[in-house]
Amino acid sequence: MPKLEMSRRTVLGASIAGLLASAMPISLAFAQTSPKAAQGANMKTRVRTYEFPLGNFNILVLQDGIRPMENPGETFGMNQTPETVAALLEANFLPADKSVNGFSPVLVDTGSQKILFDTGFGEAGREAGSGKLLEGLAQHGITPEDVTIVVLTHLHGDHISGLMEQGRPTFPNARYVTGEAEYAFWKDPARAGTPAEGNHQSVLKNVVPLEEKLTFLNEGSEVVPGITAHEAFGHTPGHMIFRVESAGKALMLTADTANHFVLSLQRPDWEVRFDMDKQAAAASRHKVFDQIAEERIPFIGYHMPFPSVGYAEKLDEGFRFVPVAYQFDAQ
Repeated sequence: MPKLEMSRRTVLGASIAGLLASAMPISLAFAQTSPKAAQGANMKTRVRTYEFPLGNFNILVLQDGIRPMENPGETFGMNQTPETVAALLEANFLPADKSVNGFSPVLVDTGSQKILFDTGFGEAGREAGSGKLLEGLAQHGITPEDVTIVVLTHLHGDHISGLMEQGRPTFPNARYVTGEAEYAFWKDPARAGTPAEGNHQSVLKNVVPLEEKLTFLNEGSEVVPGITAHEAFGHTPGHMIFRVESAGKALMLTADTANHFVLSLQRPDWEVRFDMDKQAAAASRHKVFDQIAEERIPFIGYHMPFPSVGYAEKLDEGFRFVPVAYQFDAQ
């Protein structure tokens, strides 16, 4: 099996070991667009997308779907009292008993490559109103055949279920990349009979059939020039984030490092149900968003409020999510 060239660096420090074998954000009511974003007379029938330049690259965020949630404190802030979680939500003008989780894959067009980061729910999610990635790409004139690389930040179902359509690869001309530690963990037959078995089966169905076209990432691996992988373990055993740089501009694709724009960012030490190693996940949140805040660069979080793009401002205990406004339009 081919492998990417690996140049290990220490941008995020040493990887975190000892991960456990167990195994979300308000979405705005109206489509947010830049001058280049998809337009339409009836936005309710269109997939919400957000497009902007980053140096010589073009970034396209697509909303694969949304999912209402009850009692967000039961998912974010598991080590806190309901009253504590409710107070923080209410202080941020949010209801204490409800939330909406969004799912936002990203396409980076370098000019020579169209690189898709994560694939959403695919056909399995369409009955519930998700699986809109392909429709969103089509709104921008992009076909599945146009995608040349698919990067999987980690192998949870909401990131990999769009890899297959009717038993065939959705992106037939693409090669695939993911974290080496991530793939090894989820493919391992040792997951059978554990709480991780369901996701293990999903990986066997969606990722393993693509193994011949799959290459692996570690800390500092380069996907293409200008896109570098970094380890941010904890949410899963091999969860990766990506730094994207072009013509002096940079952003981070943080995937699921933080899954709620208030509860996981303002309080990065609060435990999240979906984080497999909760201590390591908290450490990754601090490390990643400290760097983003210090550099004052934007980031895209898979579960941040659409269009999922913003900045991180350092607070006493954590970070404040600052949604994107017209920064990219003013360039």
